[in-house]
Amino acid sequence: MVYKFEPIGFIRSPYKEKFGIPRQPGLITEARGELVFSEPYSRPEAVIGLEGYSHVWLQFVFHQAMREAWQPMVRPPRLGGNKRVGVFASRAPFRPNPIGLSVVQLEGVQARDGEVVLELAGLDLLDGTPVLDVKPYVAYVDSIPNARSGFAPEPPAVRFQVRFSDLAEGQLLSRPEPDQLRRFIIRVLEIDPRPAYAGDTQPERIYGIRLYDFDLRWRIDGDLIEVLELAPPGVD
Repeated sequence: MVYKFEPIGFIRSPYKEKFGIPRQPGLITEARGELVFSEPYSRPEAVIGLEGYSHVWLQFVFHQAMREAWQPMVRPPRLGGNKRVGVFASRAPFRPNPIGLSVVQLEGVQARDGEVVLELAGLDLLDGTPVLDVKPYVAYVDSIPNARSGFAPEPPAVRFQVRFSDLAEGQLLSRPEPDQLRRFIIRVLEIDPRPAYAGDTQPERIYGIRLYDFDLRWRIDGDLIEVLELAPPGVD
C-alpha cells in the first residue's frame, strides 16, 4: 500500500545548509524561524486556538537526506561516528521513510501579507524544510521526566569559548539585533557543530557555516573558537 502526503508549509530558517544545524531541537533557543503555510492550508481559521500553546510538534521531511535504499544500522554522531546502532534506536535522518519530529517553541501566530505564519524558536530544521503536520505540545502527556534516554542521556556539553575578531565584531554590530545574533552564533559554535569524529584541529584551518545571508568563518585553537568574519555568501 502506498500513502501520499503533501507539505502543509515550509520552514524559513537561519540554517542554509546541513552543517551547523543542532542535532536536536531546543538546544539553541536563539535559533528563530517561521513555518509559512501553503495553499490551501494558509487559512487563519486553521490555527485558531494555537496561540494558547507554548510549544508545537512539527512533523517534517528530511528533504536533503533522501536515499534510494535504507540501512538497518547507522552511526550516530553522539557515539563519535564510529559505533553502529539500529536505525530505529537513533534519530538519524537516513530512515526508511525520511520523516522527522521536532518540538519547538511557539512565539507567535500571525496572518500577514496574505500568509499564515507560525513564529518559532529552538529550531533544528534546514531552510526550506517541508512540514507535513503541526500539533500542539501538551505537557501532561508529552513530558515524561523519568524516561530513559539510551546513549544520549544529557545534552551536549559546551566545548569551547567563543570570541570575535575585530572584523567580525564590526560586521556583527552593523546588522539588525546584533546582541541576539551574537548569542545565536555563540550557541552554534560552543557545542561544536563539526562531526563527532573530526578529531584534533590545526589552528590554521578555517571552517565555515552558511547562516542567514552570510558565511560564518572561524578557527579553533585549543578550547577557543575565534570568529573571523561574517562574509558575504560565496566570497573566498
